[in-house]
Amino acid sequence: MQEYDIVIGLEVHAELSTKSKVFCSCKNEFGAIPNSNCCPVCIGLPGALPVLNKKAVELVIKAGLTIDSEINDLAVFERKNYFYPDLSKAYQISQLVRPICVGGELKLKNKIVRVNRIHLEEDAGKLIHSSGDAGTLIDYNRGGVPLMELVTEPDISSAEEAVEFLTKLRSLLVFAEVAECKMEQGGMRCDVNISVKPKGSNVLGNRTEMKNLNSFKSVYRAIEFESERQIELLEKGEKVVQETRKWDDDAGISYAMRKKETSQDYRYFPDPDLLAVRIKRDEVENIKRTLPLMPDELKKKYVSEFGLTDYDAEIITKEKFLINFFEETIKLHSNPKNVANWLITEILSKIKDEDQPNIKISPENLAKILNFIAEGKITRTVAKEIFAKVWEKDENIDALVKTMGGGISDDELENLILRIISSNPKAVEDFKASPTPEKQLKWFVGQVMKETRGKANAVKAEEKIKNILSK
Repeated sequence: MQEYDIVIGLEVHAELSTKSKVFCSCKNEFGAIPNSNCCPVCIGLPGALPVLNKKAVELVIKAGLTIDSEINDLAVFERKNYFYPDLSKAYQISQLVRPICVGGELKLKNKIVRVNRIHLEEDAGKLIHSSGDAGTLIDYNRGGVPLMELVTEPDISSAEEAVEFLTKLRSLLVFAEVAECKMEQGGMRCDVNISVKPKGSNVLGNRTEMKNLNSFKSVYRAIEFESERQIELLEKGEKVVQETRKWDDDAGISYAMRKKETSQDYRYFPDPDLLAVRIKRDEVENIKRTLPLMPDELKKKYVSEFGLTDYDAEIITKEKFLINFFEETIKLHSNPKNVANWLITEILSKIKDEDQPNIKISPENLAKILNFIAEGKITRTVAKEIFAKVWEKDENIDALVKTMGGGISDDELENLILRIISSNPKAVEDFKASPTPEKQLKWFVGQVMKETRGKANAVKAEEKIKNILSK
């Protein structure tokens, strides 16, 4: 069987984090009563004139700066003409010739994916298909929401790389506060362009496009299915038809929707109601100064300054809420490695399956638990029990430490050690006879921890045992 290369380009849409829509003052709000956030502009009534939202332009510039795009001095808005059942004016205000951002790149583990452009456009409304007599209903609330579209070059070669690209892009947009990218709400979605060609060939095959995939899992499955479908066609001597296809996630298949359009089919022309936007260099520099350290930069900082492993630093910098939690906690506990360990092993294990992760302990409370461990007031075993109680019922840590952590006083610990030593004369002889008695010492410590159910301070117990046996 002939081997094939898969060629993938992505068109990623993200709804921008503005308070109002892109060309009117209606609220940019998810979940409102249908058609309650609408006006003559965003439902396209005759004579209504758009006014550009400056904040939306600034957020697209910010998105471009995170991937080293060039920011155009002049940006122009065009009308993209098409039958949109959920855009009543039958065209979309978008950008073609002079978008806000040109070029850029995103570094993956094993390659660099080039970005062609980022432009600003308006989102469409939402079709609601009713199974009853109502038929198909339209909610125009989303119509006119500011939408950035990022278009990649066809540099992606697998479903894994596509998901890696989207994961990293989402992290950048969320961390730079460009977009919330809540995929379950349609806040980030992706069109996937796929073609296949004989391995090593420079001639690209016909491509298909799958529209509006709104989860990483869907993107992965759609690419796997569509690439295999195209390869099967070529193996049979048939041609791949250039078309737009619909991905059915439940059935795990794609099917043809319509012939693939080109830019000529949309009959773009400059929007006569919107002036070109002149973008000044000093404005771009001002926006650049508002950018926080990006995840890759934070990862380097966490490794070099805080001594975290590459693995731990990568896990923490994947999500903004983890970064924020880590940063807040290390202000109150002086050992970043301890914080990272608890964040990854204890907290992430509890929220890993949640669609909207909710950390049920504050940075202040985690820091307090870690400080009690460092002060020797509680053991790690007791700390885990306290952590669980705070997570489940938000119980008071100081009260828990009094009842759970202070159970083994110095006198009680010493009496317990003396009893264990007197009950195990053979172990004592082995300790004194051995040139390297560490093994026997650890055995005694283990007995103490067993007797106290992990509540004793292991370091303190080892020191006391060593002093008693060395006399």
